[in-house]
Amino acid sequence: MAEFKLSAQLVGHDADVRKVCFPTPEAIFSAARDCTVRAWKRTASAPPTFEPSVATQGSEFCNSLAYIPPSPDYPEGLIVSAGTDTIIDVRRPTATSSDNAERLLIGHARNVCALAVIPGGRHIVSGSWDKTARVWNLQKWETEAILSGHEEAVWDVLPLDETTIVTASADKNIRIYDLKTTVAGEVEPRSTIYTSDVVRALCLVPQNHPSGANFASASNDGVIRLWKLNGQQVGELHGHESFIYALATLPSGELVSSGEDRTVRVWKGLECVQTITHPAISVWSVTACPETGDIASGASDNIVRIFSRSPERLASPDTLELFDESVKSSSIPQQQVGGVNKEKLPGPDFLQNKSGTKEGQVQMIREENGSVTAHQWSMGQQQWINVGTVVDSAGSSGRKVEYGGQSYDYVFDVAIEEGQPSLKLPYNLSENPYTRAQKFIDDNELSQNFLDQVAQFIVSNTQGATIGQNSGDSGPDPYGTESRYRPADEGTSRAKVLPQRQYLDITAAKFEPMFKKILSVNSTLEAAGRKELSLNPPAQVSIGEARQKLEAGQPVTDEGSISLIVMMCTQWDYSDRLAPLDLLRCVATSPAAARFKSSEIGSLVQIAASAALDGIPPGGQANENCVMMAARTIANLFKSTDGRKLIAQRSEAERAASFFDRVLGIGGQPAIGPFNRNLLIALTTAMVNFTVLASREPGSVSAGVQVRFIMALDRILKTQTDGEVVFRALVAAGTLITVIGKTAPEARSLATPITASKDRVSEPRVKEMADECLSLLR
Repeated sequence: MAEFKLSAQLVGHDADVRKVCFPTPEAIFSAARDCTVRAWKRTASAPPTFEPSVATQGSEFCNSLAYIPPSPDYPEGLIVSAGTDTIIDVRRPTATSSDNAERLLIGHARNVCALAVIPGGRHIVSGSWDKTARVWNLQKWETEAILSGHEEAVWDVLPLDETTIVTASADKNIRIYDLKTTVAGEVEPRSTIYTSDVVRALCLVPQNHPSGANFASASNDGVIRLWKLNGQQVGELHGHESFIYALATLPSGELVSSGEDRTVRVWKGLECVQTITHPAISVWSVTACPETGDIASGASDNIVRIFSRSPERLASPDTLELFDESVKSSSIPQQQVGGVNKEKLPGPDFLQNKSGTKEGQVQMIREENGSVTAHQWSMGQQQWINVGTVVDSAGSSGRKVEYGGQSYDYVFDVAIEEGQPSLKLPYNLSENPYTRAQKFIDDNELSQNFLDQVAQFIVSNTQGATIGQNSGDSGPDPYGTESRYRPADEGTSRAKVLPQRQYLDITAAKFEPMFKKILSVNSTLEAAGRKELSLNPPAQVSIGEARQKLEAGQPVTDEGSISLIVMMCTQWDYSDRLAPLDLLRCVATSPAAARFKSSEIGSLVQIAASAALDGIPPGGQANENCVMMAARTIANLFKSTDGRKLIAQRSEAERAASFFDRVLGIGGQPAIGPFNRNLLIALTTAMVNFTVLASREPGSVSAGVQVRFIMALDRILKTQTDGEVVFRALVAAGTLITVIGKTAPEARSLATPITASKDRVSEPRVKEMADECLSLLR
């Protein structure tokens, strides 16, 4: 059978494509971490071209997707999508982002990471991080059954027929449910299959498969396992070298898989018959068109790709060549391939004289210039395919750090709560950041809400641990806000971080002590008879509902709740404002908060600055932590489209710049917290976001405000020594240079402070970022 080759590349998403759906040759749907679901309509067939449209535009990551086939009520079918906002969105394929959904299904408490249509088309099933799966009745548009029993996130769901559902979980178990045993809306598992690792994906195995299996599962250990419904394992498929994220069944009876090793693999029987390497670190999703057998993948480089065996549906020769070159030029972090002894590797002659023994076999070659390239054997083409260059680790000094009787590449101090001792976070470069983050949460009995933030912290602070030296386009956010596992960055990402293109936020929070403090202050106000400032019972309920929304990762939509928070921030005594300001910066990510305007003070930018700087008792000083929370509030406004519209107003940007100047002591007054690390990180994060806005939306930040930011960055780079503070300031400075141009006098003025920061801070990532900034000025 012919090999799959590239048919089309669909470019439009701004972040990782987490799910793809390919129901007909004319239409593809994709869900991504840019908070959109896109519909791609085929406009030509030879070579195939597709016209995109945004079907859904939300404020949270879209991680799951399904397509309900046409019915008399919905002749076009329906798109079903969901993600971290926990709401399942059901809408027509021809809908636009401004149209209302047909239905919004509410019930899950955390990220919805799996969706599937149950045969018959009258029900769907969803899987969530809340450790449950739910069956939804599409006539009543409500939960019909909750599938319980898992102890961790339900990563995938697989309906085998109208009453049998298989689930896969992070608790390493596969559970099988019979919907006929539903009692009072709950279903206990009929049976459980215990496995050795986290199970991430499931798919149906065709009846004619030589193993006789009913379904397949894929795990973090890179193995696909074949199962009978009675729990008997009847086969294993080996070939993947890292996490497997997705499985699908081809009309031909073959299976197809994708994973963290950059590949899509096609399996016939128990053998891998083709390996398709992508120029991305993660291939999150793979699916097949039931009519044509073409496959579609979604990857961490934001691109949907279609592959076909049909010569009529192949991409143009130029596109095919460009794809091959992008794979060949990609960089592979050394820790992804393990220890490589260059001296013992064969030279290029090996590729001419030796054949591979199996599909997907990887051979390292020591090139004449001393570099190491990776080559993958193609059984179909009977040749070695260059799939990238191996690059070294540079973030670790090579000196291990001892902690708890073990050696680690890093041991971080993590401040979870203001005023409390830091917690130790050990980490090795070979580890999955999410696995280590989960262990950190478990060891310290922290809220599960911190998982993404801790994992992002690890990725951010080990960014210098991988290098790549080609000159591709700007890569993913160096702080890891895509919230995905990256054992290392794509080669293009570290080679050229600037201009920064992703907005950052600071949202990790401990709500229990925050609200305990708020209620304590409120009790004191009530006891003092200051009822005009205290929260009455309905107000306390409203604030509590806002807390529930935030803890569930959902936006706060109630203007009344926001108004109460603003009142606490601006009217309570200055000494009591820290906890309300902490709550304000959490709410700032919500679109409703960006739209809020106080008749007395103004926008959220003005409210945050006023709460932090006004009302200080005579002879007192500004509370550094209150100022930090105000800076975080401004940074978090960039999380939503409404927040970015607000901050793009010239008056608001100027107010933010004035706040930054006051904090840094520009203009004559003494600086506030001149060496307060958390405050300075908040400040530089907000400045990074302003420069991203200027880069992504030309003209959105006035030239005058840009000059003020240059002065602020000059002050930070000349005075600060903390690696994280300087690193973020450099990212902001470099991005701003790309906006105003290297020949502008204002840009040239940054050369001296950038060079000074490079000499002052010893961290490799800081020196590399400084060098990248300086290269922009040459």
